[in-house]
Amino acid sequence: MSCTQAYARIPLGKNSRFILSCRAMHQSALLKAAAPGKQPAKNTYSPTLLLPKTPFPLRADAAKREHMFRDRCTKDLYQWQLKNNPKELFVLHDGPPYANGDVHMGHALNKILKDIIIRYKVLQGHKVHYIPGWDCHGLPIELKALESLKSTESKKMKPSDIRRVAKERALKEVEKQKADFMSWGVMGDWDNPYKTLDKGFEIRQLRVFNEMVKKGYIYRQLKPVYWSPSSQTALAESELEYNDHHLSRSVYVRFPIVEAGKALESIKRNSASPLYALIWSTTPWTLPANRAISVHNDLIYTVLDVKTKESNNETYIVAKDLVESVLAKLDAVEHNSLGEITGADLVGATYKHVLNGETMPVISAQHVTAESGTGLVHTAPGHGMEDYEACRELGILPFSPVNGEGYFTADAGKQFQGLFAFEEGNSAVIDYLKEVKGLVKEEPYKHKYPYDWRTKKPVMLRATAQWFANVGDLQQDAVKALGDVRMIPSVSSRRLEQFTLSRKEWCISRQRAWGVPIPVLYNNEDGKPLLTDTSIAHIIKMIDEKGIDSWWTENDDMLFVAPEYKTNGEKYFRGYDTMDVWFDSGTSWTLVDGLEGRSVIVTRLVMPLLRSLTQHFVETLPSLLPIFIWKEATNIAAGSNRLFAVKSKSPYSTLLTHGFLLDERGLKMSKSLGNIILPSSITKGGKDLKKNPAYGTDILRLWVASTEFTRDVSVGPNVIAQVSEVMRKVRTTVRFMLGNLSDFDSTKAAPYEQLKHVDQYMLHELNRFTDTMTEAYEAYNFNGAMQALQNFNSNALSSFYFDVVKDRLYNDTKDAMTRRTAQTVLAAIVNAYTLTLAPVACHTAEEIYEQYKSLTEQPQSSNSQWNNPTVKAEYDLLRSVKGEVNQALELARQDKTIRSSQEAVIDVYCANPSSETAAILQKYETELASLFLTSDAKINLKEAATVSKGYQRECAVVNGDNIIVTAQPAVLHKCPRCWNYHSEKDNTLCGRCASVLKI
Repeated sequence: MSCTQAYARIPLGKNSRFILSCRAMHQSALLKAAAPGKQPAKNTYSPTLLLPKTPFPLRADAAKREHMFRDRCTKDLYQWQLKNNPKELFVLHDGPPYANGDVHMGHALNKILKDIIIRYKVLQGHKVHYIPGWDCHGLPIELKALESLKSTESKKMKPSDIRRVAKERALKEVEKQKADFMSWGVMGDWDNPYKTLDKGFEIRQLRVFNEMVKKGYIYRQLKPVYWSPSSQTALAESELEYNDHHLSRSVYVRFPIVEAGKALESIKRNSASPLYALIWSTTPWTLPANRAISVHNDLIYTVLDVKTKESNNETYIVAKDLVESVLAKLDAVEHNSLGEITGADLVGATYKHVLNGETMPVISAQHVTAESGTGLVHTAPGHGMEDYEACRELGILPFSPVNGEGYFTADAGKQFQGLFAFEEGNSAVIDYLKEVKGLVKEEPYKHKYPYDWRTKKPVMLRATAQWFANVGDLQQDAVKALGDVRMIPSVSSRRLEQFTLSRKEWCISRQRAWGVPIPVLYNNEDGKPLLTDTSIAHIIKMIDEKGIDSWWTENDDMLFVAPEYKTNGEKYFRGYDTMDVWFDSGTSWTLVDGLEGRSVIVTRLVMPLLRSLTQHFVETLPSLLPIFIWKEATNIAAGSNRLFAVKSKSPYSTLLTHGFLLDERGLKMSKSLGNIILPSSITKGGKDLKKNPAYGTDILRLWVASTEFTRDVSVGPNVIAQVSEVMRKVRTTVRFMLGNLSDFDSTKAAPYEQLKHVDQYMLHELNRFTDTMTEAYEAYNFNGAMQALQNFNSNALSSFYFDVVKDRLYNDTKDAMTRRTAQTVLAAIVNAYTLTLAPVACHTAEEIYEQYKSLTEQPQSSNSQWNNPTVKAEYDLLRSVKGEVNQALELARQDKTIRSSQEAVIDVYCANPSSETAAILQKYETELASLFLTSDAKINLKEAATVSKGYQRECAVVNGDNIIVTAQPAVLHKCPRCWNYHSEKDNTLCGRCASVLKI
């Protein structure tokens, strides 16, 4: 089992920190590294060169080869690490994806990010606990299941039958998604995933609900909630989307004042016209539910005598600040102010409802403003939360004459009964207002309006009896717990805290069959709920014994009545509300409750932090709040039953937030735009493989690692092609190293002290690189890590070290110490590469391991020994000089004096012989030719003014010292074996090659 063996041999010190994927960008020189230029067709010395040899291919052919390594680096590795890794448990709890529909790029982003994290933790030596899960209940699954049936059949189905087909649908979707997730190389316990429809999960969820009931956090109340007539259920705010172009028929309506009150009456005497309260509404269909008109105590109102082109003088009450805008709306030709009055003096007046003739009050409300309308607000406590709050304090009950399908009931009036409120009902109300002369003005009004995110149809606020969780009492504890959570990005911390404090309650009930039932019985006589620990505990016991479907299938309600209530003379019946699916996933933390170690919750599918905070509430708080009830709590206030000192922390210690998926134009992906890219089109290719090639899984994973995931993420053919090119260069790098290590005996690795200075320098850079990578990945800055790896590949390897060492690797004897020192460094780099790639391009890492298994046995030099600031500083200076040398060589090339750098010899002149620059150049003089890739290099300590030969790079400044670099054609001849100009005669071997061949 090579993969687990590889992980077993990973040193757990700093060397184990070569983590996650790579983003290697090489120069074209790396391609040349596999062969040192074009040899003569019949060069008799070619067989004597130690050219790279490896079966590791440049092209991965990933779509056909990755499956060979999948089990080893996923299923097998997961079980192995649990048994063998020595460090404490790391728990990443899977916020479950929804078991509905094909997987998309959002799934890929989320799942692969999680997998990168846990693979990194495995490399760190942690045992990792990751159980994949699925959210299986809810309306979307129910609707999809019913869509598969004939419409006539679905309408006749019993709840138990709906639950059956919905469950079948959910389980089918789970298996489809599971296959896709596994194909992405996601490591986890796939044989034992959790599903929110599992019996054990449902029982735990019901027990969490019961704990919340016992602590007084659950209540039932008749109040307005977002209601979807198209889905026929209550909705949470997270289930809404807003249409910015919704068009309403707005109306100005007048209500006759019946009792004016003392202050208003004195003004009324000045007018012979009837006095009206003038209101403005964008929802005429809510007027049958009107129960009051609201004013603000502190606003000044004007009693306005108005004459229009179409009517005689009429007297309206309007907010003083809105007089001008109202007159413009009414097309007034004359007007006169009869007096002013405060809102407080208007409170207590009454008016006649123009639709039903009832007398209603004028009340005070804080939400009234003078920003739009008339300053007098039509108030329907059954269709607005602010209206509800204003009326509740006065004992005015919510009234909603609209049924669950959105049609007016008889309570709205016979003329409206049976009409759909949003359409013909709205028109009927307006027509009737005209008939009774209540309509003053109608005009279209474009504004933002909430829609059901599933059906894409408008929703309403409608008063129904719903179950709520009291979030307000838990806010401070939740915010305190969030203070201990590491937020990535950090900006989400403050936003989530503010959002938490803005939520007072959570509507947890839904009116659908497919879900976990709210386990409550209701009294037959008055409909009051039996909300006691004894009752709920008995219901949970029965469901545990008979299965959750028994709540719908058992005929006898008394089966669910606890023994102590069967003899109290009361009769009870079951309620069939189900729990909000966010309650399902929000209690999934109970699966890891009690596990020792650090819990991390990574977001579900997409967490649109930069778009809306709604998802933070529905994804984070439902899993945060119930834990404060579930855990042990202690009363801290004498006589108080609502204050608790919670002895628990957040169920997660780190919260990562990632963004939406966008196309390459920056547009959100949607079916309507036709810009959706499926993960399978990347891994398996499209119908036309030339246009849409099969890139394989590792390219998909490398794309994820390369994204700046805390923002919205772009993907498209060009992006994926660029990632593929990165992988090609990664493989080129690895192929060069493996090819040059094919004959390397790791037991004979060179000691650090015998390494050349350039080799020590490269190990220093490697050590520094691993530290940079570790810092980046500890911060979950995967994109930063990819950039760091790209820079390391480009600046340290392909454009420098590989060019410097290939002469030794190809031309020295097989066992020469000079060659072995280079191989020792390459072995360390390839080991780092494998560790680096393992969490991201796990299949590629496994393929590399196949080629260099024996190298993992190589003892690793300690990082402290590799850390060599002196050689680092010296080589930084030498590389600066190399830059000047390259410019001199380019001058010679342009003049066609030389073609390759090997044809040249270099002279470096130091103006200050006693300078540090001169000292370092003299120290490394014997290594400069290999560093400059020339046949020879010499240091000259003389004044710059005396230099007058060759192609000069004049007066360059290096380390504060002036130097001159000259390039001249080599005097000696080209060696036919190594191609260096070291031979005394033409077409004869140089001394080094003759010694190697023992000639």
